[in-house]
Amino acid sequence: MFVPSFYREPDASWMVDLVRGNPLALAVTNGDPQEGPYATHLPVIFDPAAVGDPEGGLPGATLLGHLNRANPHWSALQDGQLLLLTFTGPHSYVSPTVYETTPAAPTWNFTSVHVRGVIEKITTIEETLEVVRATVSAYEGAFGNGWDMTASLDYFRKIVPAVGAFRLTVTKAEGMFKLSQEQPGEVRERVRESFGQSGCTYQRETAALMSKLGG
Repeated sequence: MFVPSFYREPDASWMVDLVRGNPLALAVTNGDPQEGPYATHLPVIFDPAAVGDPEGGLPGATLLGHLNRANPHWSALQDGQLLLLTFTGPHSYVSPTVYETTPAAPTWNFTSVHVRGVIEKITTIEETLEVVRATVSAYEGAFGNGWDMTASLDYFRKIVPAVGAFRLTVTKAEGMFKLSQEQPGEVRERVRESFGQSGCTYQRETAALMSKLGG
């Protein structure tokens, strides 16, 4: 990913927070030369059993993901293969009307993290079931309403043979936080204020990151 220096993440925790808060990743690997790469949207979490603190940065962290075994992408995945995961955070179109200056050009403020790592396919039913359980626990804690999965574990066991789970050991991570840093301070503040007062959730979340970044 091309990241101009002024759009690079201020510290490692920003990328960790973006991955954790936006867990639907796009997984990409090389495919058949005639058909092009494989790309699959799938949920990804930090491995709760991994040693070490991901807050220290993504390289070395272990991520867990899963997809449908009927997906040809699953069959194409190989142990030791390099996998790219892309995560997209808050983003929004920026209208030149907000700048109150001329000349001006529209743009798009956005946040994104690209993670590369080595894949290990999980082959046992019990380990796959554990990935599913850990995923449910993570999402119910962050996005759900506290659903108790206990009564559905037998159902999980029936469907888990169709699930392809994997571990990813992160080798490299790049983050782009394009939040109007290229603009003069007063223009950037007008963008932040406009987004913060918007009825659009994406714009308000983008404004919150702009406030956190400061400057």
